Amino acid sequence: MAVITQPDRPAGRGRPLTASPVKRRALEAGVPVLQPPRLRDPGWPERLTEHRADVAVVAAFGQILPKAVLDVPTRGSINVHASVLPRYRGAAPIAWAIIRGETETGITTFQMDPGMDTGDMLLREATAIGPDETAGELSERLAVIGARLLLRTLAEIDTLPRIPQDGAQATMAPRLKKEDGWLRPAGPARDLVNRIRGCNPWPGAALVTPVGRLLIWRAHALPGPTTAPPGTLLPLSPQGRGQGEGPEGQGSLGIATGSGILLPLEVQPENRKAMPWADFLRGARLEPGARVTEPTP
Repeated sequence: MAVITQPDRPAGRGRPLTASPVKRRALEAGVPVLQPPRLRDPGWPERLTEHRADVAVVAAFGQILPKAVLDVPTRGSINVHASVLPRYRGAAPIAWAIIRGETETGITTFQMDPGMDTGDMLLREATAIGPDETAGELSERLAVIGARLLLRTLAEIDTLPRIPQDGAQATMAPRLKKEDGWLRPAGPARDLVNRIRGCNPWPGAALVTPVGRLLIWRAHALPGPTTAPPGTLLPLSPQGRGQGEGPEGQGSLGIATGSGILLPLEVQPENRKAMPWADFLRGARLEPGARVTEPTP
C-alpha cells in the first residue's frame, strides 16, 4: 500500500540530498513513498490510516514508534529483528552479539508494542556465527534469513501463536558509537578480535601507533604468554607465538595484550586505504618494542 522511510539525507561528494535504497526500490516498483521526519509528529497516524493497510512491516526504521502508529493496520505491526529475542534488544544487535563473543544469533519476527523490541514473538530462527565473521558479513546472511522468515510470518499471521518474551533473559544492544571501537590492549586478545569483527564495517576498531591512529579491520588472536606490557610489538616465532626469534622482516610482529597476542591482518592508517599489516609495518618502520595504545577523546 505504501513505503514509509527516512527523509533523504546528504551523502557523497558535495553532500547532495540522496534517497535511501528503500525509497529507490519503492519508486521502481511504483509504490507510494512517505518520508516523515518523525512518526510521533501530529497527523501521521491519520495519514497512515488513509492507506487501509492490513499489516505494517518494520525493519531498521530507527525510531521508536508510538502505539497510535503501531495500531493503524488492522493486524498491527510486525518487526524483523536481527537477534534471537529477548537477547540483544536495541539498535545494534549484530555488532554487540559479535563483540560479546556469541557463537549463535538469528532472526525474530514479533508483534510490535511501544517498548524497545519487547512485543510478543511470532517466529525465530537461529544461525551460527562464524569464528571470523564480521558484522557486515553476518548482516548480509541475516538479511536473507529475515526476508524468508518475514514471508512465512505474513503467510501465517492469523494462526501463529504469540509468545511473550521473558524480560529476565533480555540483554541490550545500544546504538554503536565511535568510542565502542577503541581497542584496549590490556584486554584479552580474543576479546579484541571480537571487537574488531563487531565494529567492521562501522565504526572500525582503532589503536594509536607511534605514527598515528590505525583502524584494524581483521585480526587473529594467538596463544602465548608474554611478559611484555600490553600494546608492545613483539616478534613472532615461526610457530606464530611471541618472544621468538621469528623470521626476518617486519611483517612478523604481533601486539602483546593482557592475555595472548593480537596479530592484525588488515589495517588502515589515517587518510589512506586499507592494506595488509605487513605493508603497514614496512612503511611505518616500526620495530619490536614499539607501543600502541588505546585512543583518547
